[in-house]
Amino acid sequence: MAVEIERKFLVSSDQWRWDADGNEIEGVRFCQGYLSSKPEATVRVRMEGDTAKLTIKGKNKGLARAEFEYTIPPDEAEQLLSTLCEKPLIEKVRYCRKEGPFTWEIDVFEGDNQGLVVAEVELESENQTVHLPGWIGEEVSHDARYFNANLVANPFKNWR
Repeated sequence: MAVEIERKFLVSSDQWRWDADGNEIEGVRFCQGYLSSKPEATVRVRMEGDTAKLTIKGKNKGLARAEFEYTIPPDEAEQLLSTLCEKPLIEKVRYCRKEGPFTWEIDVFEGDNQGLVVAEVELESENQTVHLPGWIGEEVSHDARYFNANLVANPFKNWR
């Protein structure tokens, strides 16, 4: 069984936007929707640029959960997103930044979640030590409001 172990943080500044050489990091546009957003089993359809994936995730147990991911035809993903997925869809641009041995994924949300910027890092174990870059803010790994599946039912625009 595949297992995902990740920590999630709010982003406190824009310092992540530039690499070590001062070049702006390029992002990839994501559009994703949920066929099921129940905590026991979420089923997600995602367009990542020109690539499409179907992902099934189990319930969180601490920082870990089962994860199964499959590439699917983009035209089928578009159909699923437009006809079967819960609305609103999650729209964001993902940027990847290498910091030491880790690759941080920074999601800048758009649409109903505009204004939310979250960074995630995947780990090999729940006890793995991670050096937090200066642009990392509050940890929200255990705050269910920040789970993408929950941003459908309660988008960030409603939090204020």
